[in-house]
Amino acid sequence: MPETVKFPLRMPDTMQSKIVQLHKKDNCFSQNEFILKALDFYIGYLEGRDMPPFLCEALLDAIRGTYQISENRVSNNIFRLSVEMNMVMHLLATALDITEEEVHSLRGRSVREVKKTRGQIRVDDAIAFQQRESYD
Repeated sequence: MPETVKFPLRMPDTMQSKIVQLHKKDNCFSQNEFILKALDFYIGYLEGRDMPPFLCEALLDAIRGTYQISENRVSNNIFRLSVEMNMVMHLLATALDITEEEVHSLRGRSVREVKKTRGQIRVDDAIAFQQRESYD
């Protein structure tokens, strides 16, 4: 650990009251620790080196929060979509008279189409395909 040095410091009383108020919010054990962290941050800023760890943590927390919100939205939308797809599947199953072999063949074709188009599937393309099949 480096040797410590006493250093006389003059500051406005408003600055000192802010330090008293904020040092515990930053989980500092003392006002001195708070001032050292602030100086370390400012010196790092002036030298242009990497930001001190406490700033990185604040940025990471903000990014994690934003990411978590986005992830929750996507998850909720996927769940809703899955429910709707499940309903459509049950409606189709009650309306169609299709064999297990035909379902297996359709699943294979669907997997190939999704891979080929990277999920960019349009209903009108499927309708056009089905109409071609019925004329052949």
